Amino acid sequence: MSEGYRDVPLPDFCLEGTGGLFRSRDCLDRLTVLYFYPKDNTPGCTTEGIDFAVLYSEFRAADCAIFGVSRDSLASHRRFKAKLDLPFDLLSDLDEVACTALGVMKLKNMYGKQVRGIERSTFLIDGHGLIVRAWRGVKVAGHADEVLQVVKTFL
Repeated sequence: MSEGYRDVPLPDFCLEGTGGLFRSRDCLDRLTVLYFYPKDNTPGCTTEGIDFAVLYSEFRAADCAIFGVSRDSLASHRRFKAKLDLPFDLLSDLDEVACTALGVMKLKNMYGKQVRGIERSTFLIDGHGLIVRAWRGVKVAGHADEVLQVVKTFL
């Protein structure tokens, strides 16, 4: 968890998503999970999406919305969402607006080369638009359940 983002207002941004336009101010009046992932249709990102989908009804019971965010195109997101039957929307950040605002772009090693990419990260936003919890360098296994347990503390 990154304490540097605790109780900090969610930056203002607007992204296109599979459910239409998303504005960060849409996070007001309810808990919201924004999970940033590197790429559609990759093993870890697929598992993470499925894990959040399996627990979706419990997140909704806690009046918590979920959005996945990556730099993939809206068309890619639509295919990925349909393929996995994800019950939540995916947001396209082609211009890295949200990624930059939340500091999730990092240099990563891939096949011996340094590449810029998204560091798997999740942010929990309260109903006042404040980031109340941030997870950085997320490991997929058990992560969605851990986020749900934190969400339940707000009930």
